[in-house]
Amino acid sequence: MVFEFQRAQFAHFGYAIFDGVLEGEPLAILREQCAAFIAREDAQMEAAGVDQLGLNQRGKRYFANECQRQQPALRSVLFSPIMAEICRATLGDDAYFFFDQYVVKGPEGGTAFSWHQDSGYVVGNGGPIDHAPYLTCWCPLDDATVQNGTISILPFTEVPESRDWILPHIRDPKTHDLVGWHQPCDGPFLEIKAGSVVAFSSRMLHASGPNLSGDLRRVYLAQYTPEVMLNPGTRRLRRNAVPLLLDGKHVTHG
Repeated sequence: MVFEFQRAQFAHFGYAIFDGVLEGEPLAILREQCAAFIAREDAQMEAAGVDQLGLNQRGKRYFANECQRQQPALRSVLFSPIMAEICRATLGDDAYFFFDQYVVKGPEGGTAFSWHQDSGYVVGNGGPIDHAPYLTCWCPLDDATVQNGTISILPFTEVPESRDWILPHIRDPKTHDLVGWHQPCDGPFLEIKAGSVVAFSSRMLHASGPNLSGDLRRVYLAQYTPEVMLNPGTRRLRRNAVPLLLDGKHVTHG
């Protein structure tokens, strides 16, 4: 597939929407695995005797990461032809799988998430400050609406400095969020159908509101870098670096 509109949209605004590209079997695979990872995070909080551990808050929001290491079935989505084409339209001819994560908000008040750049979390958690901008693929497993806490974005056209810089992020002592923009999260919101993908630069500011619906709001994140990312000092690999595209060729398949 050729995504020329999305290529131009991403280059100008820092994000692009790929409607319905994961409908069918890929969406079914992502949904099937989600509950087990919520249970994994609950078990870790139970073992620690707490209701909040890192960014996780029991029953309210979950950030379950490195899921493909535990469930190889997810690799059929991560290394699929459609993800290769999304990377080609946004990152270019080289793309490495970097990180995956389920982000889930509980019903009836699942908490908001502050304005940030994903690159701000890399730096805030000890990663290289000079890393190249990378790609986040935000894949809703349920229709994402304002009511259930979809994402709000500030494109590069709204905050031009975010295209070129990783803004200073300050950790909220209560939620443990890293906050890179101190404004209310009041839009513009993206309402996205399940099975679609919002692909955005790791430097684009985004946030999300609370889930005020009676159901879970489930999202799967897949991230890809244009080059291998190494930790500062040790120069050891940070997260993952599995090549998906090299010189424009799809080299790893699920």
